[in-house]
Amino acid sequence: MAVLLQRWAVDLVTHAVLGAAIGEWMLGKRLGNRALAWGALLAMLPDADLLLTPFMNTAAALWWHRGPSHSLLAAGLASWALAPWLAKLWKKEKVSRMTAGWLVCAAWCSHLLIDCFTMYGTAVLWPFSGKPVGFNFLFIIDIVFTLPLLVTVVWMAFLRTKKQAPKRRRLNAWGLGIAAAYALLAVGMKFVASAGFDADLARRHVTYLRRMEAPTPLNILLWRSVVDKGDAFWVGYRTVFEWHSTPVRWTVYPKGSSSLIPVENMREVKTLLNFTDGWWIARPHALGVWVGDMRFCETRSWGNKKNAVDSHLAFAWDILPAAKGDHLRQVAHPQGNAGQTLKRLAMRIIGKRETWEANPRLAGVTGSLPEFLNIEE
Repeated sequence: MAVLLQRWAVDLVTHAVLGAAIGEWMLGKRLGNRALAWGALLAMLPDADLLLTPFMNTAAALWWHRGPSHSLLAAGLASWALAPWLAKLWKKEKVSRMTAGWLVCAAWCSHLLIDCFTMYGTAVLWPFSGKPVGFNFLFIIDIVFTLPLLVTVVWMAFLRTKKQAPKRRRLNAWGLGIAAAYALLAVGMKFVASAGFDADLARRHVTYLRRMEAPTPLNILLWRSVVDKGDAFWVGYRTVFEWHSTPVRWTVYPKGSSSLIPVENMREVKTLLNFTDGWWIARPHALGVWVGDMRFCETRSWGNKKNAVDSHLAFAWDILPAAKGDHLRQVAHPQGNAGQTLKRLAMRIIGKRETWEANPRLAGVTGSLPEFLNIEE
Protein backbone atom coordinates (compact mmCIF):
# COMPACT_ATOMS: atom_id res chain seq x y z
CA MET A 1 0.00 0.00 0.00
CA ALA A 2 2.83 2.42 0.82
CA VAL A 3 4.39 1.84 -2.63
CA LEU A 4 1.05 2.46 -4.33
CA LEU A 5 0.55 5.69 -2.39
CA GLN A 6 4.02 6.89 -3.40
CA ARG A 7 3.26 6.17 -7.06
CA TRP A 8 -0.10 7.91 -6.76
CA ALA A 9 1.52 10.99 -5.17
CA VAL A 10 4.02 11.35 -8.02
CA ASP A 11 1.27 10.68 -10.56
CA LEU A 12 -0.81 13.42 -8.94
CA VAL A 13 2.04 15.92 -9.43
CA THR A 14 2.00 15.15 -13.16
CA HIS A 15 -1.73 15.82 -13.38
CA ALA A 16 -1.42 18.98 -11.29
CA VAL A 17 1.34 20.63 -13.34
CA LEU A 18 -0.34 19.74 -16.65
CA GLY A 19 -3.63 21.18 -15.35
CA ALA A 20 -1.82 24.31 -14.15
CA ALA A 21 -0.29 24.80 -17.61
CA ILE A 22 -3.71 24.46 -19.22
CA GLY A 23 -5.16 26.95 -16.71
CA GLU A 24 -2.43 29.44 -17.62
CA TRP A 25 -3.00 28.90 -21.33
CA MET A 26 -6.76 29.50 -21.08
CA LEU A 27 -7.11 32.11 -18.33
CA GLY A 28 -3.63 33.24 -17.33
CA LYS A 29 -4.16 36.77 -18.68
CA ARG A 30 -7.27 37.30 -16.55
CA LEU A 31 -6.55 35.32 -13.40
CA GLY A 32 -2.76 35.28 -13.08
CA ASN A 33 -1.58 32.70 -10.57
CA ARG A 34 -5.15 31.77 -9.77
CA ALA A 35 -5.32 30.19 -13.23
CA LEU A 36 -2.39 27.95 -12.28
CA ALA A 37 -4.01 26.96 -8.98
CA TRP A 38 -7.46 26.29 -10.43
CA GLY A 39 -6.08 24.39 -13.39
CA ALA A 40 -4.06 22.17 -11.05
CA LEU A 41 -7.03 21.56 -8.74
CA LEU A 42 -9.45 20.71 -11.55
CA ALA A 43 -6.95 18.33 -13.15
CA MET A 44 -6.54 16.45 -9.85
CA LEU A 45 -10.28 16.06 -9.17
CA PRO A 46 -10.75 12.74 -11.04
CA ASP A 47 -8.43 11.08 -8.51
CA ALA A 48 -10.75 12.13 -5.70
CA ASP A 49 -12.21 8.66 -6.17
CA LEU A 50 -9.31 7.39 -4.04
CA LEU A 51 -10.86 9.06 -1.01
CA LEU A 52 -13.58 6.41 -1.02
CA THR A 53 -11.47 3.31 -1.66
CA PRO A 54 -10.48 2.86 2.04
CA PHE A 55 -14.17 2.19 2.74
CA MET A 56 -14.48 -0.45 0.00
CA ASN A 57 -13.42 -4.05 -0.27
CA THR A 58 -10.62 -4.91 -2.68
CA ALA A 59 -12.85 -5.91 -5.60
CA ALA A 60 -14.98 -2.76 -5.34
CA ALA A 61 -11.87 -0.58 -5.12
CA LEU A 62 -10.47 -2.18 -8.30
CA TRP A 63 -13.68 -1.35 -10.15
CA TRP A 64 -14.02 2.14 -8.68
CA HIS A 65 -10.51 3.58 -9.12
CA ARG A 66 -10.05 5.08 -12.59
CA GLY A 67 -13.67 4.17 -13.21
CA PRO A 68 -16.69 6.52 -13.28
CA SER A 69 -14.78 9.65 -12.19
CA HIS A 70 -12.34 9.12 -15.08
CA SER A 71 -15.01 8.99 -17.78
CA LEU A 72 -15.88 11.54 -20.44
CA LEU A 73 -19.37 11.60 -18.92
CA ALA A 74 -17.93 12.75 -15.58
CA ALA A 75 -15.91 15.44 -17.38
CA GLY A 76 -19.06 16.73 -19.06
CA LEU A 77 -21.11 16.70 -15.87
CA ALA A 78 -18.35 18.45 -13.92
CA SER A 79 -18.10 21.17 -16.57
CA TRP A 80 -21.85 21.71 -16.52
CA ALA A 81 -22.05 21.76 -12.69
CA LEU A 82 -19.01 23.93 -11.95
CA ALA A 83 -19.20 26.45 -14.78
CA PRO A 84 -21.93 28.70 -13.26
CA TRP A 85 -20.21 28.79 -9.87
CA LEU A 86 -16.78 29.56 -11.36
CA ALA A 87 -18.24 32.25 -13.64
CA LYS A 88 -19.80 33.89 -10.59
CA LEU A 89 -16.51 33.60 -8.68
CA TRP A 90 -14.65 35.28 -11.56
CA LYS A 91 -17.32 37.85 -12.39
CA LYS A 92 -14.91 40.78 -11.96
CA GLU A 93 -12.55 39.20 -14.49
CA LYS A 94 -15.48 38.82 -16.97
CA VAL A 95 -15.11 35.06 -17.33
CA SER A 96 -18.24 33.63 -18.98
CA ARG A 97 -19.92 30.35 -18.09
CA MET A 98 -18.78 28.88 -21.39
CA THR A 99 -15.15 29.81 -20.79
CA ALA A 100 -15.27 28.46 -17.24
CA GLY A 101 -16.88 25.26 -18.47
CA TRP A 102 -14.21 24.77 -21.13
CA LEU A 103 -11.51 25.21 -18.49
CA VAL A 104 -13.06 22.49 -16.33
CA CYS A 105 -13.44 20.20 -19.33
CA ALA A 106 -9.88 20.79 -20.61
CA ALA A 107 -8.24 20.27 -17.21
CA TRP A 108 -10.36 17.20 -16.42
CA CYS A 109 -9.75 15.65 -19.85
CA SER A 110 -6.00 16.28 -19.59
CA HIS A 111 -6.06 13.90 -16.61
CA LEU A 112 -7.92 11.28 -18.64
CA LEU A 113 -5.56 11.65 -21.60
CA ILE A 114 -2.42 11.10 -19.52
CA ASP A 115 -3.98 8.07 -17.84
CA CYS A 116 -4.90 6.65 -21.25
CA PHE A 117 -1.26 7.00 -22.32
CA THR A 118 -0.21 4.60 -19.55
CA MET A 119 -0.60 0.82 -19.29
CA TYR A 120 -3.06 1.11 -16.37
CA GLY A 121 -5.59 2.87 -18.57
CA THR A 122 -8.87 4.43 -17.54
CA ALA A 123 -12.58 3.81 -18.16
CA VAL A 124 -13.20 6.86 -20.37
CA LEU A 125 -16.27 5.27 -22.00
CA TRP A 126 -18.09 4.42 -18.75
CA PRO A 127 -21.04 3.65 -18.38
CA PHE A 128 -21.19 2.33 -21.95
CA SER A 129 -18.05 0.28 -21.40
CA GLY A 130 -16.14 -0.39 -18.20
CA LYS A 131 -13.07 -1.66 -20.05
CA PRO A 132 -10.05 0.59 -19.38
CA VAL A 133 -8.54 2.36 -22.37
CA GLY A 134 -4.74 2.25 -22.23
CA PHE A 135 -2.31 2.87 -25.09
CA ASN A 136 0.88 1.90 -23.19
CA PHE A 137 2.98 4.79 -24.52
CA LEU A 138 4.26 6.00 -21.13
CA PHE A 139 5.11 4.36 -17.83
CA ILE A 140 2.72 5.25 -14.98
CA ILE A 141 5.36 7.68 -13.67
CA ASP A 142 7.70 9.38 -16.14
CA ILE A 143 9.87 12.15 -14.72
CA VAL A 144 11.03 13.28 -18.18
CA PHE A 145 7.43 14.13 -19.08
CA THR A 146 6.65 15.80 -15.76
CA LEU A 147 9.85 17.78 -15.10
CA PRO A 148 9.57 20.41 -17.90
CA LEU A 149 6.01 21.20 -16.83
CA LEU A 150 6.97 21.35 -13.15
CA VAL A 151 9.87 23.73 -13.79
CA THR A 152 7.88 26.09 -16.00
CA VAL A 153 4.83 26.14 -13.69
CA VAL A 154 6.95 26.96 -10.63
CA TRP A 155 8.84 29.61 -12.63
CA MET A 156 5.59 31.19 -13.84
CA ALA A 157 4.30 31.41 -10.29
CA PHE A 158 7.03 33.98 -9.54
CA LEU A 159 6.21 36.13 -12.56
CA ARG A 160 3.25 38.10 -11.25
CA THR A 161 3.36 41.52 -12.92
CA LYS A 162 1.61 42.48 -16.17
CA LYS A 163 4.98 43.31 -17.67
CA GLN A 164 6.04 39.69 -17.13
CA ALA A 165 2.91 38.25 -18.77
CA PRO A 166 4.59 37.67 -22.19
CA LYS A 167 7.39 35.75 -20.49
CA ARG A 168 4.80 33.61 -18.69
CA ARG A 169 3.17 32.76 -22.01
CA ARG A 170 6.50 31.82 -23.57
CA LEU A 171 7.45 29.64 -20.61
CA ASN A 172 4.09 27.92 -20.70
CA ALA A 173 4.43 27.27 -24.40
CA TRP A 174 7.87 25.74 -23.85
CA GLY A 175 6.66 23.51 -21.02
CA LEU A 176 3.62 22.25 -22.92
CA GLY A 177 5.64 21.90 -26.11
CA ILE A 178 8.41 19.82 -24.54
CA ALA A 179 5.90 17.55 -22.76
CA ALA A 180 3.87 17.08 -25.96
CA ALA A 181 7.02 16.38 -27.99
CA TYR A 182 8.14 13.77 -25.46
CA ALA A 183 4.72 12.10 -25.55
CA LEU A 184 4.86 11.97 -29.37
CA LEU A 185 8.40 10.59 -29.17
CA ALA A 186 7.11 7.86 -26.85
CA VAL A 187 4.53 6.91 -29.49
CA GLY A 188 7.31 6.65 -32.06
CA MET A 189 9.53 4.62 -29.75
CA LYS A 190 6.71 2.14 -29.18
CA PHE A 191 6.37 1.54 -32.91
CA VAL A 192 10.15 1.06 -33.19
CA ALA A 193 10.18 -1.46 -30.34
CA SER A 194 7.08 -3.26 -31.64
CA ALA A 195 8.70 -3.69 -35.05
CA GLY A 196 11.67 -5.38 -33.38
CA PHE A 197 9.42 -7.77 -31.44
CA ASP A 198 7.47 -8.45 -34.66
CA ALA A 199 10.67 -9.41 -36.47
CA ASP A 200 11.78 -11.77 -33.69
CA LEU A 201 8.43 -13.57 -33.46
CA ALA A 202 8.18 -13.86 -37.23
CA ARG A 203 11.67 -15.36 -37.40
CA ARG A 204 10.59 -17.98 -34.85
CA HIS A 205 7.30 -18.63 -36.72
CA VAL A 206 5.44 -18.03 -33.46
CA THR A 207 1.65 -17.84 -33.49
CA TYR A 208 -0.12 -16.08 -30.65
CA LEU A 209 -3.52 -14.76 -29.59
CA ARG A 210 -2.53 -11.17 -28.75
CA ARG A 211 0.44 -9.08 -27.70
CA MET A 212 1.18 -5.87 -25.85
CA GLU A 213 4.21 -3.63 -25.40
CA ALA A 214 4.87 -1.06 -22.68
CA PRO A 215 7.91 0.97 -21.55
CA THR A 216 9.95 -0.02 -18.54
CA PRO A 217 10.11 2.37 -15.55
CA LEU A 218 11.21 5.98 -16.07
CA ASN A 219 12.16 5.71 -19.76
CA ILE A 220 10.90 5.11 -23.29
CA LEU A 221 14.03 3.34 -24.56
CA LEU A 222 13.68 -0.16 -23.07
CA TRP A 223 10.38 -1.88 -23.81
CA ARG A 224 8.71 -4.98 -22.42
CA SER A 225 6.51 -7.22 -24.56
CA VAL A 226 3.96 -9.74 -23.27
CA VAL A 227 2.80 -12.37 -25.77
CA ASP A 228 -0.35 -14.41 -25.08
CA LYS A 229 0.36 -17.92 -26.37
CA GLY A 230 -2.88 -19.40 -25.03
CA ASP A 231 -1.48 -21.62 -22.29
CA ALA A 232 1.40 -19.30 -21.31
CA PHE A 233 2.70 -15.76 -21.57
CA TRP A 234 6.07 -14.96 -23.12
CA VAL A 235 7.78 -11.87 -21.67
CA GLY A 236 10.73 -10.26 -23.42
CA TYR A 237 12.72 -7.03 -23.42
CA ARG A 238 14.44 -5.06 -26.16
CA THR A 239 15.77 -1.53 -26.58
CA VAL A 240 15.04 0.79 -29.48
CA PHE A 241 18.76 0.70 -30.33
CA GLU A 242 18.91 -3.02 -31.10
CA TRP A 243 18.86 -4.39 -34.64
CA HIS A 244 15.87 -6.45 -35.71
CA SER A 245 18.27 -9.38 -36.08
CA THR A 246 19.10 -9.24 -32.36
CA PRO A 247 17.19 -12.13 -30.73
CA VAL A 248 14.81 -11.47 -27.86
CA ARG A 249 15.23 -13.62 -24.75
CA TRP A 250 11.71 -14.70 -23.84
CA THR A 251 10.70 -15.85 -20.36
CA VAL A 252 7.77 -18.29 -20.32
CA TYR A 253 5.13 -17.85 -17.59
CA PRO A 254 2.59 -20.75 -17.57
CA LYS A 255 -0.90 -19.36 -17.00
CA GLY A 256 -2.12 -22.01 -14.58
CA SER A 257 -5.72 -21.42 -15.67
CA SER A 258 -6.98 -24.59 -14.00
CA SER A 259 -6.13 -23.08 -10.61
CA LEU A 260 -9.15 -20.79 -10.89
CA ILE A 261 -11.73 -23.47 -11.65
CA PRO A 262 -12.77 -23.97 -7.97
CA VAL A 263 -13.36 -20.23 -7.46
CA GLU A 264 -14.36 -19.04 -10.94
CA ASN A 265 -17.95 -18.23 -9.94
CA MET A 266 -17.00 -15.86 -7.10
CA ARG A 267 -17.97 -12.23 -7.71
CA GLU A 268 -14.52 -11.05 -6.64
CA VAL A 269 -12.87 -13.35 -9.18
CA LYS A 270 -15.01 -12.01 -12.01
CA THR A 271 -14.11 -8.44 -11.03
CA LEU A 272 -10.42 -9.30 -10.87
CA LEU A 273 -10.40 -11.03 -14.25
CA ASN A 274 -12.19 -8.06 -15.79
CA PHE A 275 -9.64 -5.67 -14.24
CA THR A 276 -6.68 -7.65 -15.62
CA ASP A 277 -8.34 -7.92 -19.05
CA GLY A 278 -7.26 -11.55 -19.22
CA TRP A 279 -3.53 -10.80 -18.70
CA TRP A 280 -3.28 -12.94 -15.56
CA ILE A 281 -1.53 -16.04 -14.25
CA ALA A 282 -2.71 -18.12 -11.29
CA ARG A 283 -1.19 -20.51 -8.77
CA PRO A 284 -3.04 -22.53 -6.07
CA HIS A 285 -2.06 -22.44 -2.42
CA ALA A 286 -3.37 -23.89 0.83
CA LEU A 287 -5.91 -21.10 1.50
CA GLY A 288 -7.04 -20.35 -2.02
CA VAL A 289 -5.50 -19.01 -5.21
CA TRP A 290 -2.79 -16.46 -6.01
CA VAL A 291 -3.37 -14.32 -9.14
CA GLY A 292 -0.81 -12.00 -10.75
CA ASP A 293 -1.29 -9.30 -13.40
CA MET A 294 1.21 -9.72 -16.26
CA ARG A 295 0.67 -6.28 -17.84
CA PHE A 296 2.91 -4.37 -15.46
CA CYS A 297 6.70 -4.54 -15.35
CA GLU A 298 7.80 -6.94 -12.62
CA THR A 299 10.10 -5.99 -9.74
CA ARG A 300 13.41 -7.78 -10.24
CA SER A 301 15.97 -8.82 -7.64
CA TRP A 302 19.35 -10.47 -8.04
CA GLY A 303 21.52 -12.45 -5.65
CA ASN A 304 18.90 -14.57 -3.84
CA LYS A 305 20.27 -17.53 -5.79
CA LYS A 306 23.41 -17.65 -7.90
CA ASN A 307 22.85 -16.88 -11.60
CA ALA A 308 19.12 -16.29 -11.00
CA VAL A 309 16.82 -13.29 -11.16
CA ASP A 310 13.62 -13.27 -9.09
CA SER A 311 10.57 -11.56 -10.54
CA HIS A 312 7.78 -10.25 -8.31
CA LEU A 313 4.71 -9.13 -10.24
CA ALA A 314 3.81 -5.53 -9.45
CA PHE A 315 0.12 -6.35 -8.93
CA ALA A 316 -0.95 -9.65 -7.36
CA TRP A 317 -3.83 -10.82 -5.18
CA ASP A 318 -4.87 -13.74 -2.99
CA ILE A 319 -8.36 -15.16 -3.50
CA LEU A 320 -9.44 -16.52 -0.12
CA PRO A 321 -12.85 -18.27 -0.31
CA ALA A 322 -12.99 -19.11 3.41
CA ALA A 323 -11.82 -15.73 4.70
CA LYS A 324 -14.12 -13.58 6.80
CA GLY A 325 -15.06 -10.31 5.12
CA ASP A 326 -12.91 -9.50 2.10
CA HIS A 327 -12.24 -12.58 -0.05
CA LEU A 328 -9.78 -10.73 -2.29
CA ARG A 329 -6.61 -9.25 -0.82
CA GLN A 330 -3.75 -7.54 -2.57
CA VAL A 331 -0.34 -9.12 -2.03
CA ALA A 332 2.44 -6.78 -0.98
CA HIS A 333 5.68 -7.22 -2.89
CA PRO A 334 9.19 -6.05 -1.94
CA GLN A 335 10.48 -2.85 -3.51
CA GLY A 336 13.91 -4.39 -4.04
CA ASN A 337 17.10 -2.40 -4.36
CA ALA A 338 16.04 0.64 -6.39
CA GLY A 339 19.61 1.80 -6.99
CA GLN A 340 20.72 -1.59 -8.27
CA THR A 341 17.62 -1.93 -10.46
CA LEU A 342 18.10 1.49 -12.07
CA LYS A 343 21.78 0.77 -12.69
CA ARG A 344 21.00 -2.56 -14.33
CA LEU A 345 18.17 -0.93 -16.28
CA ALA A 346 20.55 1.70 -17.63
CA MET A 347 23.10 -0.95 -18.60
CA ARG A 348 20.40 -2.96 -20.38
CA ILE A 349 19.35 0.13 -22.34
CA ILE A 350 22.86 0.53 -23.75
CA GLY A 351 22.96 -3.13 -24.76
CA LYS A 352 24.54 -5.00 -21.85
CA ARG A 353 21.96 -7.74 -21.67
CA GLU A 354 23.78 -9.90 -19.10
CA THR A 355 23.22 -7.25 -16.39
CA TRP A 356 19.44 -7.65 -16.75
CA GLU A 357 18.99 -11.25 -17.83
CA ALA A 358 19.63 -14.37 -15.73
CA ASN A 359 17.90 -17.66 -14.97
CA PRO A 360 14.35 -16.42 -14.25
CA ARG A 361 12.26 -17.37 -11.25
CA LEU A 362 8.71 -16.32 -10.37
CA ALA A 363 8.81 -15.18 -6.75
CA GLY A 364 6.22 -13.85 -4.33
CA VAL A 365 3.56 -16.53 -4.90
CA THR A 366 1.78 -17.09 -1.60
CA GLY A 367 2.91 -20.26 0.16
CA SER A 368 5.43 -21.22 -2.55
CA LEU A 369 9.16 -21.13 -3.12
CA PRO A 370 10.38 -19.27 -6.24
CA GLU A 371 9.36 -21.14 -9.39
CA PHE A 372 12.00 -21.62 -12.11
CA LEU A 373 10.72 -20.48 -15.50
CA ASN A 374 11.66 -21.70 -18.96
CA ILE A 375 13.25 -19.41 -21.53
CA GLU A 376 13.12 -19.21 -25.34
CA GLU A 377 16.25 -17.81 -26.96
